[in-house]
Amino acid sequence: MGSSRIVKIGSRESSLAVRQAEIVMDAIKKSNPDLDLKLVTFKTQGDKILDRTLDKIGGKGLFTKELEQALLEREIDIAVHSYKDMPCEETEETEALPVVALSERESPFDALVLPLKPGDGTLPVGSSSLRRSIQYKMLCPNIETAPIRGNVPTRLDKLDRGEYSAIILAQAGLIRLNLQHRISKIFSIDEMIPSASQGILAIQGQKDGDYSYLADFHSKKSEYASKAERNFLRTIGGGCNSPVAAYAEIHGNEMRLTGMYVDESNRIEKGRIDGTLGEAENMGEALALKLKNKAAN
Repeated sequence: MGSSRIVKIGSRESSLAVRQAEIVMDAIKKSNPDLDLKLVTFKTQGDKILDRTLDKIGGKGLFTKELEQALLEREIDIAVHSYKDMPCEETEETEALPVVALSERESPFDALVLPLKPGDGTLPVGSSSLRRSIQYKMLCPNIETAPIRGNVPTRLDKLDRGEYSAIILAQAGLIRLNLQHRISKIFSIDEMIPSASQGILAIQGQKDGDYSYLADFHSKKSEYASKAERNFLRTIGGGCNSPVAAYAEIHGNEMRLTGMYVDESNRIEKGRIDGTLGEAENMGEALALKLKNKAAN
């Protein structure tokens, strides 16, 4: 009787990243009970540097580099990422290390979290991204926002210690960590457009790998949504660190893409476009050009 195949799965070591890797492992195990799965965790640069905002230290690729290096060196077979943390630009590295599967989408929305005890309403609202801060200021012009870094439990500790009057987090992360009870408000698309691919997990592998064991895991719906959203960001040209937002809503074969673009003069343009799933990539490009032209004129 032959030994079962071992699949090493790479993840960041934060509680949310590990939980996300476990979600993937549970799904793989369900359809491939003979596979032996092993979790390998890494501390990334993005996890180490917590005193500056992401745009000041090189952007979201800081959460993926160590895992990509481990893939190249065959220390792991696949890596689990929050797809919103992966750079949008196509590079030689992304050709060598393609995204081989996407999860079904957890909630794409952003959520407002209040402290456990009523706090000082004059304190700023904590946000890890310019995208969230800009849209929150549009809703509440008189309330200040301030950067907040660290994993989800760290941010909640800072909130409950009285450093912020509230914080904004991705609803998906709170759901995955069973912290839904902390949510005070879920922002609608009209209030706060999410980050491209928010709520979707991406599985990155090697170009020559066999990933047939991920066939049941992969979501075509997430693939279409991400094509539209990430091509919107790519066409905007600001990379994934810019205050850019994109969300594709899918109903049957129909798709509605909503996006936000902020130009160098801080002009904010929001808009939407309708189409079909087959037009997903073109829709991302078309909406990006529409909003750029609107801002320019």
